[in-house]
Amino acid sequence: MEYIYAALLLHKAGKKVDENGVKAVLTAAGVKADESRVKALIAALDGVNIEDAISKAAVVPVAAAAPAAAGHAAPAAKEEAPEEHKKEDEESGMAGLGALFG
Repeated sequence: MEYIYAALLLHKAGKKVDENGVKAVLTAAGVKADESRVKALIAALDGVNIEDAISKAAVVPVAAAAPAAAGHAAPAAKEEAPEEHKKEDEESGMAGLGALFG
């Protein structure tokens, strides 16, 4: 991920995203740059409009969050049931102890 972050940082700063720039950012962050990973990143970004990719990526999580939020509502109701069950168990356990001491 740090390689992608380095490329995004260079892009945001208005610098050219190239091997030397990515290596410099990684080195400044204290990361030992792997030459083959840097070359692979630069090759993968060749011809990619980074602004367009960022705007498309920013839309996807928002759209995916709505179904995820709806999916979380049902488990919350399921979580309440075990708590009620625990109360019943505790009450029945206390009644049993009461019988011991008459």
